[in-house]
Amino acid sequence: MNYDKLVRDRIPEIIEKNGDTPKTHVADDAEYERRLGEKLDEEVAEFHESGDPEELADVLEVVYALADCTDVTSDQLERLRAEKADERGGFSDGIVLERVE
Repeated sequence: MNYDKLVRDRIPEIIEKNGDTPKTHVADDAEYERRLGEKLDEEVAEFHESGDPEELADVLEVVYALADCTDVTSDQLERLRAEKADERGGFSDGIVLERVE
């Protein structure tokens, strides 16, 4: 079976334990960032389909990996999120902007 997608680091080991042989390569920086973007889309779509909190955890894992690619730590990312929430608010009120007249 062909996959051609970025997978978690231990997936090849798990495949081998199941008696199969994975064919893999390690992405260079450009491919890695591109594939992380694809993985983010995949995980968001899976969350939309299932609503499962585990899929949100997968989204977060990809976000942290993307942040790491740009030398941003999870603490820095959280600080940026909090600053933006303080300045512009969050999404908890459910406000939908229909138009500006």
